[in-house]
Amino acid sequence: MSKVKVIVAGPRGRMGNEAVKLVHRTEGFELAAVIDRKHNGESLSAIEGFHGIEAPVFSDINECFTSIEADVLIDLTTPEVGMLHTETALNHGIRPVVGTTGFTKEDLSKLDSLTKEKGIGCIIAPNFAIGAILMMKFSQMAAKYFPDVEIIEMHHDQKLDAPSGTASKTADMIAAVRETKQQGHPNEKETIQGARGANVDGMHIHSVRLPGLVAHQQVLFGSDGELLTVRHDSFNRASFMSGVKLAVDTVMKLDVLVYGLENIIE
Repeated sequence: MSKVKVIVAGPRGRMGNEAVKLVHRTEGFELAAVIDRKHNGESLSAIEGFHGIEAPVFSDINECFTSIEADVLIDLTTPEVGMLHTETALNHGIRPVVGTTGFTKEDLSKLDSLTKEKGIGCIIAPNFAIGAILMMKFSQMAAKYFPDVEIIEMHHDQKLDAPSGTASKTADMIAAVRETKQQGHPNEKETIQGARGANVDGMHIHSVRLPGLVAHQQVLFGSDGELLTVRHDSFNRASFMSGVKLAVDTVMKLDVLVYGLENIIE
């Protein structure tokens, strides 16, 4: 069986670094190239932290996709760059696996149309940690019985978007099974704006940003005399790699856009 040829965008980022190492060590995967805004034309092995890992470095994505034969693009950059990379990959017949959060509904609709036009798969996941996906699925199950819910997501202080993609996805999954309910006292008033967090379908999402954190979320369900808490913690970026591997394996079998790993976990 031929190896899955993978291009990684953003190799010097903390997630991208882990993705490069995942592809390098995984039997059946081959690191075809990396996309980086610096080091164009160099070998990846010449960059600090990648000793012994050979792959060409490209700064221009079109040049990369034209020069390199590849099956999958793993993109772990930013929403703006991620959208450009995903569209470009699809137009070159390369299947994107995207871990960047912040895609709008309009972005997803556009990419959905493009995957159907090209007939190849694409996976976009707000979170690649398997435990986080189970946390979201368990929360959706619980929401059928506990309609009063608040979400607290906690991330490192360099994260750009708030709330996190995982929190937004969790809220969407809960809203799909829960009747809209405005929680709290009907005359509730914020004496400091934002004290109650973001309001999504009556639920509240609170975002915490502190150094020392990686990615953490708890979903609190309240009812008469009881509290149910569903929590997940990622303590390092390696925790996301099992989901990245699953996504790469799965995207090779798809011809549609999938948003969220919960849709491919049985």
